Amino acid sequence: MTAPRPAAGKSLIGAFLEAIASERGAGQNTLDAYRRDLLDYFDFLAPRGTSALAASGADVRAFLAARGAAGLAAASLARKLSSVRQFHKYLYVEGRRGDDPTLAIEGPRRARPLPKILSVAEVDRLIGAAREGLGAAKRPPRERLAAARMACLIELIYASGLRVSELVALPKSAARAKEPLIAVRGKGGKERLVPISGPARAAMRFYRDLLDKHAPGAAAGPWLFPADSDSGHLTRQVFARDLKTVAAAAGIAAARVSPHVLRHAFASHLLQNGADLRVVQDLLGHADISTTQIYTHVLDERAKAMVRDLHPLGDEEGA
Repeated sequence: MTAPRPAAGKSLIGAFLEAIASERGAGQNTLDAYRRDLLDYFDFLAPRGTSALAASGADVRAFLAARGAAGLAAASLARKLSSVRQFHKYLYVEGRRGDDPTLAIEGPRRARPLPKILSVAEVDRLIGAAREGLGAAKRPPRERLAAARMACLIELIYASGLRVSELVALPKSAARAKEPLIAVRGKGGKERLVPISGPARAAMRFYRDLLDKHAPGAAAGPWLFPADSDSGHLTRQVFARDLKTVAAAAGIAAARVSPHVLRHAFASHLLQNGADLRVVQDLLGHADISTTQIYTHVLDERAKAMVRDLHPLGDEEGA
């Protein structure tokens, strides 16, 4: 089979991207990553006189070896292999090839890092630092409003496990919901219902009352956290920066704290207290349970503790 012209190659990639966008609801960032990896793969195959329609397993291995020799990290190599693997699976299913050259190829071995988390006590200190001074009516309104917003953000992300992109883009209607649930539009445009704790709902109401009082113009907009930005709402970067300031005030190293760390804390603390992994999967908005399984170290530790504390011989010294 002759190698397709570059335009034909791009057409193959375009058809593949359309398929995963419609079948899986893949977001734009995911599609862009696939496109970059596959264009890189095509660029590697062209000088070898072949294409994705004719490439062998040896060609795929050579591609990964070349990128590894160029200094690409194991995680990046694994992502490239995943992109190429999904593409060849698509070509096979669509009848463009009679085989899949990636079937026998193993990805680079890499240790999966455990998520950074905070203890319950550390989260309590973080929330306490964010709430400090909120009741001081004589505090300058602008300062009090900023503090209320930060306290609300921390309470919400820890109470719900929202992605930071979901959190900052919440509509203002979330603060007025009668039920302890909010609808969230996550990755791929998929919606899910997320329960919100009483303290988090109270923090939202307190913050919005201050916003209505001291910044009615901003409060009239559609966002829960309005800001002077291109999107009209608070950016992830500003929240992450201000969160580190609160962490320092709480006596926690800034490097250990980020919005994503609070999302990890939400999941890990639920599992520590007996939540089912699939329930946590739904709450986090993970499409695949394997993504949620990064938290199984928590379950492993709980299982060890149960054996130690509950088994009749659990406290005896090993041989």
